[in-house]
Amino acid sequence: MAFPNGVESRQELVDAQAHVWNHIFNYINSMSLKCAIELGIADAIHRHNKPMTLSQLADALCINKAKTDALFRLMRILLHSNFFVKVKTEENEDEEAYCLTRASRLLLRDEPMSIATFAVAMLDPIFVDPFYHVSEWFGDNHPTPFFTKNGTNMWEYAGAEQSSNQLINEAMASDARFVSSILVQECKQVFEGLKTLVDVGGGTGMVARGVAAAFPGLKCIVLDLPHVVVGLEGSERLSFVGGDMFEFIPHADAVFLKWILHDWNDEECVGILKKCKEAIAPSKGKVIIVDMIVGDEREEHEATETKLLIDALMMAVVTGKERTEKEWAKLFVAAGFQKYNITPVLGLRSVIEVFF
Repeated sequence: MAFPNGVESRQELVDAQAHVWNHIFNYINSMSLKCAIELGIADAIHRHNKPMTLSQLADALCINKAKTDALFRLMRILLHSNFFVKVKTEENEDEEAYCLTRASRLLLRDEPMSIATFAVAMLDPIFVDPFYHVSEWFGDNHPTPFFTKNGTNMWEYAGAEQSSNQLINEAMASDARFVSSILVQECKQVFEGLKTLVDVGGGTGMVARGVAAAFPGLKCIVLDLPHVVVGLEGSERLSFVGGDMFEFIPHADAVFLKWILHDWNDEECVGILKKCKEAIAPSKGKVIIVDMIVGDEREEHEATETKLLIDALMMAVVTGKERTEKEWAKLFVAAGFQKYNITPVLGLRSVIEVFF
């Protein structure tokens, strides 16, 4: 038997095939997760308040009972991916039941830090379909595969499509709740002493609301595109401004940018940062960035892989990228800043404070 170049044995050949197959079919993990959220599997087990057998789960989900075996096969994938675990039941030691894990608790709809909405949105065709056009995009003159697919950029598309605008807003609000709950507990020093904060691209104001509630002396302004903030009501310490961050950012002690700069290319990021610089006081102002830093060889393989996948998403949908620390530093210098401090407190993302 003749092996391909670089393959010396049958085992190497079948191992290589298995590796390729794993990547071919890996999308099914994502789609299985999406299905689990849409069916409300984690919610059903949580409401049951104890381990749940397959038949109990099928009853709770009100699915076609003829498809109970299919539910078993779906759960088998989710078990393998560590979204659920199996335990013996108290009533019958030969019967197994499903329990939640830390990961599936983040899929509960009523959990304050739930990322269920974010997960479903990221697996929506608006974000998935551009990947069918990446190879085509490499040969055309369009800025992104999203543009190749839709004939417009994502921001204009969302502005014209109310359902897409709502989907993106809800996803970002979900992520904002997750981030703000950690920020106000673990990064209090970042906000101490500030009297005003402008959250650029702050969407429906989830981060601003959380920060304002945690720091009573702080007033927050949310700046986002007019179609994002239209109809949103503020309060005494929270206001919404519709506008373009490339044109103007309201004055404040600090400018907050959560997962904003990774949407844009280097030139666009420098432009945004220069507008931030104009908005804050030279003596005490700062920019607070929540974003990823890639290239850390010490981090775990899964974390690196996730960051690279999100970098590919930025390539496919917008003009941005995930950056190394050196690339971040280059942007800061180009925008006229002198110092920065990184606090790796958000798992895949870090808090970066940038100063004059």
